[in-house]
Amino acid sequence: MFKGTIELNGHEVPRTLLGTSPFMGIKAAQFGHRSMLYQLDFYDKPEKILQLIEKSYELGIRGIQLVPYPYIVEAFKWAADEGCEMEIIGTVRPDNELEDIKVLSELEARAILLHGVVTDKTDWNFLEDKLQLIKDQNISAGLATHMPFRTTAALLESSVTDLFDIYLIPVNKLGYLMDCDGFRTENRAQIRDMIKKLDKTVIASKTLAAGILTPNEAFDYLKTLDYVDIVAVGIASEEEAEETFSILASK
Repeated sequence: MFKGTIELNGHEVPRTLLGTSPFMGIKAAQFGHRSMLYQLDFYDKPEKILQLIEKSYELGIRGIQLVPYPYIVEAFKWAADEGCEMEIIGTVRPDNELEDIKVLSELEARAILLHGVVTDKTDWNFLEDKLQLIKDQNISAGLATHMPFRTTAALLESSVTDLFDIYLIPVNKLGYLMDCDGFRTENRAQIRDMIKKLDKTVIASKTLAAGILTPNEAFDYLKTLDYVDIVAVGIASEEEAEETFSILASK
């Protein structure tokens, strides 16, 4: 289902990415009480993250959705030095755009996305400025959102649609962490129609609904969608990596 690569502005990008949200600890509040556990396991512990990057690479994962906290970047560089080279689709942190764009550019990221917190403010002047800055590095520019219904509708009427190529959205069977009143049939049709009209390369995040869904449930649902091109999945242990990426590869 998400095997192989997809072309993005002349470059081949893997269709499955290792997500880095668990490595962010309490910065990834969607995991609830587990965010604190992830904080204890991973925060400022690049050696722990290195183990999971290496395991993911062993399982065939060749891309990473990288948020450039310094300790995560350190783990990524260690992995690359050991031969675990991955294509980067990066997301810059709010209020840290200039520094993060520079870091991700130096890492030769294939795409750089503005964070959902920034995108969802729909400050078009700010978004235009930062998207153009990314494009000036000869890197594909993108947006992430935490509110795919409201923000996608706004984007379709905005001035920035020609400035980005890739769009990261939360999508899962439950509609969890999506800005919808339950994920009814009409909601599913509406979001599909808006995403298709926007016509960008789409990355699905939060596909496991922060661990509520099993990988089988999550990926069987993704198979029913015709607008998702890439999936990013975070893992917090080698056992999770084995289960998640093996199931994803079998779909």
